[in-house]
Amino acid sequence: MPRGEEDIVTEIDRADLLQQFASDNYAGICPEAWAAMEAANHGHVSSYGDDPWTVKASNAFRELFETECEVFFAFNGTAANSLALASLCQSYHGVICCNSAHVETDECGAPEFFSNGSKLLVAECEDGKLTPNSIHEIATKRQDIHFPKPHAVTITQSTETGRVYSLAELRAISEVCRTHGLYLHMDGARFANACASLACSPAEMTWKSGIDVLCFGGTKNGMAIGEAVLFFDRKLAIDFDYRCKQAGQLASKMRFLAAPWVGLLENGAWLRNAAHANMCARYFAEQIAGIPNVKIASRIDANAVFLLAPEEVLAGLRKRGWKFYTFIGGAARFMFAWDTDLVRIDALSRDLREVAEEFSTVSSPSAVSAA
Repeated sequence: MPRGEEDIVTEIDRADLLQQFASDNYAGICPEAWAAMEAANHGHVSSYGDDPWTVKASNAFRELFETECEVFFAFNGTAANSLALASLCQSYHGVICCNSAHVETDECGAPEFFSNGSKLLVAECEDGKLTPNSIHEIATKRQDIHFPKPHAVTITQSTETGRVYSLAELRAISEVCRTHGLYLHMDGARFANACASLACSPAEMTWKSGIDVLCFGGTKNGMAIGEAVLFFDRKLAIDFDYRCKQAGQLASKMRFLAAPWVGLLENGAWLRNAAHANMCARYFAEQIAGIPNVKIASRIDANAVFLLAPEEVLAGLRKRGWKFYTFIGGAARFMFAWDTDLVRIDALSRDLREVAEEFSTVSSPSAVSAA
């Protein structure tokens, strides 16, 4: 007899199932993606992408982006970004990126590995944003044969610090890339959140602003797994299918990578999911306004809130069971997802206020004098 859901859940500490805000990766699969996977789970179809679901998803992307782009599907963001950059560069080339970019800090050397050695050329950035000046400086710093030749730029939208490049910023970056003969790649792990933030079309944020290649994140937007790689300059996609195969990214049952995209794209769930997550971030910021010793570290553009608070306050939150990261500049990061419940945000806000007020009382001069 197969075990029921209730039997399995009883073996798991129910506290571990409570909604957390450490990452939007914690969330489950949204109904639209789940329904599309279930619909694809009927009958037998061809493998390795030669199936109607992969065709349908690819065409949905072309319709959404208003152009005949080349579309590929990968399991995760590391593979998508790394293979995309490898398609732009030879081993003796360099890729300009921000010092906090995911390709630099969190992909275990995968961009260098898959490109056979292309070097990441790192710029110091504020709020995770590259600027035209920082790109120009690195592109012109060394132009001799002893140094890797800059050949591509990668930007993250939204950035690792939750900021969103405006369309004007993207176009300015694209212009300096063209000046120096550099391809422009966008790591769009939270691309949907950026679109929702700016209320602009995907086309406006990508090829109309000079982006050559986009990695569109599905995992953080309500899918179980899966990222899409879109080549707007189609000649850059030559043999990319071979790269995917060699890197273990060619799914035999490709329809289960592609079908969830159909669910997300056909009726706008991708944008609704992102808009909800962004709204929740703003809601959280409103709920914690005025809490003593707690400061929002940077402007909230998308679905991330970074807080500066004493370590004792953060420890108090963790003691109450909340999970979050403090890996960028010491700020505590809280991420909001497609399924975020405002009731859980209220609970987090109350706990944060209580531990901050407790700390404020204990650490105040009057409390010290009384002691």
